[in-house]
Amino acid sequence: MGVTLVVLAAGLGSRFGGGKQTAAVDDAGHAILDYSIYDAHQAGFDKVVCVIAPGADEAFDEAIGARIRRHVPLVYAHQQLSDVPAGFEVPDGRVKPWGTAHAVVCALDAIDGPFVAINADDFYGRHAFVVMADYLRAPGTRHAMVAYRLANTLSEHGTVSRGVCHVAADGRLVSVVERTAIEEAGEACVDRDSGITLATSTPVSMNFWGFRAGAGADFRAAFDAFLATQVPGDPLRAEFYLPWVANRLVDDPGIQVLDTPDRWFGLTYADDLPFVRDGLAALRRAGEYPAELWP
Repeated sequence: MGVTLVVLAAGLGSRFGGGKQTAAVDDAGHAILDYSIYDAHQAGFDKVVCVIAPGADEAFDEAIGARIRRHVPLVYAHQQLSDVPAGFEVPDGRVKPWGTAHAVVCALDAIDGPFVAINADDFYGRHAFVVMADYLRAPGTRHAMVAYRLANTLSEHGTVSRGVCHVAADGRLVSVVERTAIEEAGEACVDRDSGITLATSTPVSMNFWGFRAGAGADFRAAFDAFLATQVPGDPLRAEFYLPWVANRLVDDPGIQVLDTPDRWFGLTYADDLPFVRDGLAALRRAGEYPAELWP
């Protein structure tokens, strides 16, 4: 069974300063997205859907898309604030996008089987794509997520937002709680907003989610529920995040947590760029990646 990669690339990257989805992370001019799609291709994914802003096709194609589609089937979907179900309206004054889960909703018409959703500006490592592809191709009903160890996801340049996972003994996800100001504190980590201390080994979600065929109906139902229950209380800022959908699916059919020992690299802040470049250079020296991903 084929697996589709859905890349969430419509965000503005305000903390980074904009343009981080296409920022060059090596001397060949590749973006992090190039590495993610390369890893997915190597793991056997057979299609890529990039969710981008309306009107961004030409610029995105020039920056990344043209070189990728020579090797991997690539299509664009567009995340628009006005894309809401019949019976709902965009609140007056709302300019903020609806969030990551809404980006997936906007891509559903281009998906015809199991799919994986990731962020465009996160480097996940080959292992995550391999274990997820293997899981989704095997028989089963549970969806899945790849969990990273908190210590492997921190930034040296400021606090980070992470989905802290509660995992049952059988590997089933129980819940994801968003902690928005995590930083290292000695031999542990602390969320500055809540004051909660977290072990460095705590499993966290980096928005690497895998969904079985047919999950589109769950996303659409969840978006209806979000618009009906969350937006009335905070019409200008409420966001429909992927963990919001996941928390509706943890009991039925369930979500399996897949562990990875790999280090996550991401561009949360502009000062993260040298760290990401150095990390990827080390992986190329180790033979994990060629100098040119798309010859």
